[in-house]
Amino acid sequence: MPVPGKINGPAAWLGPEIAARQGEWTTTLNAAAIAELRQAAAGFLATGKNIAEIAAADFVLPTLASWVQDMRADLIAGRGFALVKGLPVDQMDRVEAATIFCGLGAHLGNARSQNAKGHVLGHVCDMGADPGDPNTRIYQTHARQSFHTDSSDVVGLLCLNTAQTGGDSLLVSAETLFNRMRQMRPDLLAILMQPIATDRRGEVPQGADPWFEIPVLSWHANRLSVMYQRQYIDSAQRFSGAPRLTPQHVEALDLFDSLANDPELNFSMRLSRGDIQFVYNHALLHDRTGFTDHSEPALKRHLLRLWLCIPGDRELPPAFAQRYGDITPGDRGGILVPGTRLNAPLEPG
Repeated sequence: MPVPGKINGPAAWLGPEIAARQGEWTTTLNAAAIAELRQAAAGFLATGKNIAEIAAADFVLPTLASWVQDMRADLIAGRGFALVKGLPVDQMDRVEAATIFCGLGAHLGNARSQNAKGHVLGHVCDMGADPGDPNTRIYQTHARQSFHTDSSDVVGLLCLNTAQTGGDSLLVSAETLFNRMRQMRPDLLAILMQPIATDRRGEVPQGADPWFEIPVLSWHANRLSVMYQRQYIDSAQRFSGAPRLTPQHVEALDLFDSLANDPELNFSMRLSRGDIQFVYNHALLHDRTGFTDHSEPALKRHLLRLWLCIPGDRELPPAFAQRYGDITPGDRGGILVPGTRLNAPLEPG
């Protein structure tokens, strides 16, 4: 299928422009909405089911369900992200906060495993992991992550605690990056639309190579889809069997990174306690600045994370099956290795 000219649409935004329209993508929960969410959580917890098994039917939202569906449409066919503010996590224990977060996620889609341990509820915090270790997942450190995508349709974050300094969330549009590279260096854009090796970081499905080969940018079924993590592309070169990066690859990746980091294209937000952010991985890249944590363990930066696959979502290129396994909408994404059992831990580990 031929590559398009300039892509226009609601996800092809410029950072400063979309940041100025915060009212369009931010919802602040009122007292009635909070009460409905807490009642839904109480109803689910009364069933005795595990949070990892929560489904939309288990988390009853009489008035908010339609709002969640509107948010879902904005994520997969609109601007590609949403922010929900005001969940009173300081008035909740971890079980209630996690249940509300997972319950909202269940109305958007199906939770997927985020690691080889089968965690459908992830914990984004500094676990003391070494950022230089090629098997480290960067979210387990305090280092800057760099712009990347996750292996799911949508990623959700619930902020429990903020850092002492730093830890800002950044977003940039893949369509905007495509348009800018097409204008500046179409030759380098063409390189990014060819398969490139990306490290699995030790989480290898049975029978698979320890890397996968998916283009950074793919044009398929009249949609642009992005799959990117620069550190993992670089570290895939440790495998002798992985295709080699050429100087042209490096030049293309460097330009892509430079544009993603351009403040004329991206924008940042700082999540506060009780904020929930949802980001559509196929249209946007996200990042997190490095941070300095509090010395008190109870105050350290901590976010809960969901990876969601969305029924009725876009068709993905066949190459995505190397990472997603099945690419059927509503049943794709996540990380599954031999012996994986889905679970929702309430503490990091």
